[in-house]
Amino acid sequence: MDEKNKDLETHNDELASGASPEKLPESQSYEKPEPTGDAAVHTSLEPQVARDIPVEAVHSAEGVTPEGEPFATATKEEAEASSTHAFFDASASDAEVTPTPTNSGGGNNVVPPVPPTRTGEGGNGSEPPKKEGKKKTMLAVFLTGLLGVLIGALIVLGFSWGALHDDNNTTSNTTSTGSGDTKKVTVENTTSTTKALEKVQDSVVSVLNYQAGTSISTDATAEEEASSGSGVVYKKSNGKAYIVTNNHVVEGANKLEVKFSNGKKSEAKLVGTDKWNDLAVLEISDKNVTKIAEFGNSDSLKVGETAIAIGSPLGTEFAGTVTEGIISGLNRTVPVDTNGDGTSDWEAEVIQTDAAINPGNSGGALVNIEGQVIGINSMKISTENVEGIGFAIPINTVEPIIEQLEKNGEVERPSLGVTLRDVDTIPEVQQQQVLKLPDGVDYGAMVQQVVSGSAADKAGLKEYDVIVEMNGKKVTNSMTLRQILYSNDVKVGDKMEVKYYRDGKKETTTVTLTAAASTNQ
Repeated sequence: MDEKNKDLETHNDELASGASPEKLPESQSYEKPEPTGDAAVHTSLEPQVARDIPVEAVHSAEGVTPEGEPFATATKEEAEASSTHAFFDASASDAEVTPTPTNSGGGNNVVPPVPPTRTGEGGNGSEPPKKEGKKKTMLAVFLTGLLGVLIGALIVLGFSWGALHDDNNTTSNTTSTGSGDTKKVTVENTTSTTKALEKVQDSVVSVLNYQAGTSISTDATAEEEASSGSGVVYKKSNGKAYIVTNNHVVEGANKLEVKFSNGKKSEAKLVGTDKWNDLAVLEISDKNVTKIAEFGNSDSLKVGETAIAIGSPLGTEFAGTVTEGIISGLNRTVPVDTNGDGTSDWEAEVIQTDAAINPGNSGGALVNIEGQVIGINSMKISTENVEGIGFAIPINTVEPIIEQLEKNGEVERPSLGVTLRDVDTIPEVQQQQVLKLPDGVDYGAMVQQVVSGSAADKAGLKEYDVIVEMNGKKVTNSMTLRQILYSNDVKVGDKMEVKYYRDGKKETTTVTLTAAASTNQ
């Protein structure tokens, strides 16, 4: 063995034993023999070193090229990610990876082994690609990302362009400019509520109540607007139109006017009133009437269904105001003071709703989702701790009354021809000593006065008689007596059995009901 080969063998033995290689003398050089067979796996210098180095999964590693320039290697995931864009890397993939050079000539340019980024990956520890290939790979990644951004932008622009040219349910105004057309898009929003209002809103009017007053400038008597409310046009006939409103809206008026939704006015004539149900009918010329309301069926209402209130809250400034809610309750009874003495003398049967009803809404329409009038707004509970409790007179109660008012100017009701007082308002001592009521009888309606020639007079009723039953129904006070007397199934001419106490004894008589004006009972 010559000296050159002996030195090479000694050098390899040192590397295998873990010793650090020493620098060869400058005058010596060697050529690395090509390994054959199984030796090709074990005689390579780099893998032997790699087996002795612990491996960590890192994102990148740095090294030095043979030319002395730093470089960064890529992980497997990064390499695989970039391989999806291989059609950009044709030139890069053609670049051959130059193996670690050996010192075939003189000199001491022996390159130390470079640690691999991962064991078991990237072959047998060969040198990473040249920097030129790395630059081309990075360029490909950049171009791919840029292409993705451009494609995404084109997709967004395509959707936007399509939306601008979609004419479904829209109207638009186009203005031409130097750079293109600008569109103002208006969405048409039609709902069941707006459809209902189209049918009925123009039939709801404002009712102005003028009463006598003194003019400031002339000190002369003049008619001034005292109050206002609402009304509903429900009929046209022979050049006339008829409006239903509340009795309290027109009460005390010297003059009445109707104002339409278009601002036009018509003078109105009072046809008749019914204080017990708080209703009134007005007559006007049909000249300015454009819509007639359609009545619904209040007996078919359900709690929870939509209710729409239309009227003029707080005066004509807010005429045509619409509020929406639901039917909150049916067949409610509300105490009413009809004569203004502070004592309730009637109970109105009403529809309860949470649609906002305010002063000025009285006489207006309560409408269902079909645009049909189901009630005439009449009153609300107005206290500090109450919100959303309003009432309307059911339209099935309204219809027969306004028909009578339109025809006769009054409501023809059965009458007893008496004035009454509630027993529970009479002191207990007088109940026992004057009325001589038996124990346990502390209710009923006491007769205060009998009209001569009336139905009660003909039936033999007298002062201080206490009525406790009519037509088989218990009478607890004057209010329940009126409800029995004015019910829809009781008519003028009917015979009614009446039970009463006189001087402590219970007696029975039969009354033949006669007609009376709406103000009598």
